[in-house]
Amino acid sequence: MPVAGLRKAAHETVAGLPREFWWLWTSTLVNRLGAFVATFMALYLTLDRGYSASFAGLVAALHGLGGVVSSLGAGVMTDRLGRRPTMLIAQLSTAASVAVLGFMVHPAAIAAMAFVVGMASNASRPAVQAMMADIVPPEDRVRAFSLNYWAINLGFAISSAAAGFIAEYSYLAGFLGEAAMTLVCAVVVFLKVPESRPEVAPRVAGTRAPDDVRLITVLRDGRYMGVVGLSFLVALIFQQGHLGLPVAMGADGFSSSDFGTAIAVNGVLIVVLQIPVTRFIQHRDPRRLLIISSVLAGYGFGLTAFAGSVGVYALTVCVWTLAEIVNAPTQTGIVVQLSPAHGRGRYQGMYTLSWSAAALVAPLMSGFVIDHFGADWLWVTCAVLGTAAAFGYWLLMRKLPDPVVAAPVAPERAVAEPAV
Repeated sequence: MPVAGLRKAAHETVAGLPREFWWLWTSTLVNRLGAFVATFMALYLTLDRGYSASFAGLVAALHGLGGVVSSLGAGVMTDRLGRRPTMLIAQLSTAASVAVLGFMVHPAAIAAMAFVVGMASNASRPAVQAMMADIVPPEDRVRAFSLNYWAINLGFAISSAAAGFIAEYSYLAGFLGEAAMTLVCAVVVFLKVPESRPEVAPRVAGTRAPDDVRLITVLRDGRYMGVVGLSFLVALIFQQGHLGLPVAMGADGFSSSDFGTAIAVNGVLIVVLQIPVTRFIQHRDPRRLLIISSVLAGYGFGLTAFAGSVGVYALTVCVWTLAEIVNAPTQTGIVVQLSPAHGRGRYQGMYTLSWSAAALVAPLMSGFVIDHFGADWLWVTCAVLGTAAAFGYWLLMRKLPDPVVAAPVAPERAVAEPAV
């Protein structure tokens, strides 16, 4: 593509999004640039502290359980306290708990602090997603969520590479470094990101406001809970890239570096393709995209059953990574479309819960299937789950309202004002 064409494509990708979004995007990037601990936690516990792999797995599970617990609570905070206060509380709590975790030596203390870190680090997600929905116009939301997802993966790719060098010098430096970067993220939010929560209309004494949304309201929203359930199935599939895949490759005689080579394709493709693919799909019906991405995810992992070399494993990673690139912003856009403005925190909290619960269940699923039936049956299970999710989306989407499909962004379009 000529340089002029690249410039036009880049301009159309970023044009029209409000300034507040870009500060929020910057805080996300800074946060993920400092995500060192998740990368080396297992190595820290087994190599540096000398604990068993089982204990490392327990700590990881407690971290995931913390995320499950905080998802709904953070959603309620997002609606009651506001998006900005919730993010600041979550980020300051994360910085403090990660720093403390670095000094813990007793197994019980490490496990307890891992749970607290899991709660704190996941608490900002409903607030971030709700704020993006507040400040970005409906026709630009898929593009905005895609850019945010791109920042997450770019930051994580860089932090993962840096984590190895930091760990060679000092594991404690990694903990303190993540705490410092999280504090920087909080400073960006405090100085540059204004509150975006919609104003609540005054209620008449003795009556309930029509826009009063509670957790029970979310649970009774059958259409939305259907989306959450299908999101859980898809998340179970994607989790196998970091759970079932390394175990299966190890059982086939491949080394950890072989797995690193194969899984690196995932990060590289997301960084390279996320923005151009989003430009391609933002004018398409998101309902069909969710069906297609579910099939690609399921059968992308299903094809792993036929892999016998690092190259073939990498090809299967390409298939399900494409599904991930399409699914992530599209799914988030559908969630926002189905969420009332004054209940976005609770609705986003329930959506976050689906991924946190999948992170908790997926290790149990992959371990049980591999131990009792073999790795090939895990990949068959992924294909079945992908098919079930696609069929579920097909049934559910027939009852969904027509989606807002993004219109092409004109080069001269003015910067949008934040929605209120």
